[in-house]
Amino acid sequence: MSKVLIINSSIKGEGSVSRTLVESYKADLLKADPKTTFIENDLGVNPLPVLSASNINGFFGNIGESVEASQLAETVEARVSELEAADLIVIGAPMYNFGMSALLKTWFDYVLRSGRTFRYTEAGPEGLVKGKKAVVIETRDGFYSEGDAKAFDHQEGHIRTLLGFIGITDVTFVRSEKMAFGPDAKAAAIEGATKELSQLAAAA
Repeated sequence: MSKVLIINSSIKGEGSVSRTLVESYKADLLKADPKTTFIENDLGVNPLPVLSASNINGFFGNIGESVEASQLAETVEARVSELEAADLIVIGAPMYNFGMSALLKTWFDYVLRSGRTFRYTEAGPEGLVKGKKAVVIETRDGFYSEGDAKAFDHQEGHIRTLLGFIGITDVTFVRSEKMAFGPDAKAAAIEGATKELSQLAAAA
């Protein structure tokens, strides 16, 4: 039995292609192993408060400073605990303005915790969240995985770096690109990503 943490980060609600692909992958995982359990965070529906002067003390454990700080401390602990408990992390990641959504970046701000998910040593930083896999489902209106536009892709490398920094290096990226290139291109992209995810689930 596997424990799967799902992070959706689209602002589009039910119209989100990344969310649809995540749901398809979830169904495939259940088909492969009906005992799989899921923890789900839909950041588009329930966004995490961004770190700010009003709540940052809670991030560092000073929970008595304000109501906002106390609430943040509890939320950070919950998000980190979910990450630590999961065997597989599935991230639905639409590209916004050449990068990840602010919603997803905020989630990473919560779970990158010095002394908890990473630490600094004399040899440099060490990720502490080891032995886990991640599948990142990317949706892009353009085509950024190769060619001239690849230089504008500030999404995939950033996500890979953040996951790797906390010790998650077994990462598979599934891309659904050319979403704005017309209905045929969009349908083909979704079909291709769906097939790839189904194969991943069967091989898990």
